[in-house]
Amino acid sequence: MSLITSNIHARLDRLPWSRWHWRVVIALGIAWILDGLEVTLVGSIGGVLERSDTLGLSASQIGWSGSLYIAGAVFGALLFGRLADRLGRKKLFLVTLAVYMCATLATGFSTGFTFFALCRFATGLGIGGEYAAINSAIDELIPARVRGRVNLAINGSFWIGAALGAGISLLLLDPRVLGPVMGWRAGFVLGAVLAVAIFLVRRGVPESPRWLLAHGREQEAQRIVERIEAEIEKEHGRLAPAGGSLQFLRRAEPSLRHVAHILLRQYRERSAVAFALMVSQAFFYNAIFFTYALVLTRFYHVPDSLVALYIFPFALGNVLGPVLLGPLFDRIGRRRMIALTYVLSGIGLGLTGWAFMLGWLDARSQALCWSAVFFLASAAASSAYLTVSEVFPLEIRAVAISVFYAVGTGAGGFAAPLLFGMLIDTGSRGSVTVGYGIGAVLVVVAGLLALRYAVDAECRPLEEVALPLGVVEDRGA
Repeated sequence: MSLITSNIHARLDRLPWSRWHWRVVIALGIAWILDGLEVTLVGSIGGVLERSDTLGLSASQIGWSGSLYIAGAVFGALLFGRLADRLGRKKLFLVTLAVYMCATLATGFSTGFTFFALCRFATGLGIGGEYAAINSAIDELIPARVRGRVNLAINGSFWIGAALGAGISLLLLDPRVLGPVMGWRAGFVLGAVLAVAIFLVRRGVPESPRWLLAHGREQEAQRIVERIEAEIEKEHGRLAPAGGSLQFLRRAEPSLRHVAHILLRQYRERSAVAFALMVSQAFFYNAIFFTYALVLTRFYHVPDSLVALYIFPFALGNVLGPVLLGPLFDRIGRRRMIALTYVLSGIGLGLTGWAFMLGWLDARSQALCWSAVFFLASAAASSAYLTVSEVFPLEIRAVAISVFYAVGTGAGGFAAPLLFGMLIDTGSRGSVTVGYGIGAVLVVVAGLLALRYAVDAECRPLEEVALPLGVVEDRGA
């Protein structure tokens, strides 16, 4: 088999930020907005779905629907993540969007708990697949010097979707518009309409040249990079020459056994950190977010129609955290910032839970405390996805993302909504506080583990952080 010598990775990393990068970020990053929209719609209408004139669900059934959404995301990540490494990033981020679009449309026509739960599972399939395919594509297209801040900001855009979902539910549940009976259905239908528009924009995003090169499609990769460079030169002028090249040998697709060896033996410390980060942030987030509507309605007696108002300050803190703290992950470094955000968010949640148990908070102050805690926690959770997507070899990047997303989210995300739904059903503040305490301990431990074992990946090319499996020689500049 012939060797391929290429400097495509260096050419992509030396590109100045441009309108082309913005288009990629918007077209692909919208996946997190869709996820935020979905999760918030269910969170905001949780109380509405308990009404006898809607679906008549119990708090436990709402918790189960949240857990099934997570279960779907887990299976979707595993299925589509493997396919994204085999068939390409672009094919899969179009397929997963189509799955999401059909499932969320069907959710709007639910007639009972069983159909609603099945639709939530199917919606999760699409969203889980999005995470694997899109995180891979984004990291492989964004220059190394800004990869951390861009990745964090994109992951934080989940909360733009959250605010959008809250606004939609607030509007549609208003009796002067559609009201509770029909408003929640219209919200899911609007999500499907948004997905159609995104699909049209996303078709213009190219396949990852790095992925093409690793699969022996050098000429196609060269053409894509040349088109990107030509477009950016029109905006910024002549580009600086790119130094350094790699010699690739087209290899057979790594088997699942080989993938397991890489994750569990070759990169076992990185895998341990990735597992801890993903499990803890999934439990932390889903424990709060899938049940915040129930906390507000049960303990603070907030009317169902006003629940969505409380998501706006919560979403603002979550959006600002990754945007404002993101540059520090490139400047100060991954290990220090991951540890700092994880530990401080755990301490913050512990203190908030203590104040909640003692009755020191009302609905407004509870929402503000959550906003402050998740300013840090949002950056922390986003850094978990960043870590998983950049510290493993190119040929298994998507499947590595899917494995750790699935294991972490399955363990933390599936259990948290179900556990908190049952804790809230007890009507005891102390019981709910125990759940908050578990989440706080998990993220503190994960942060300390990252401080010791995480990789200093800031501003380094992906190929330097983890050498691709097909590389036989690194001709660095």
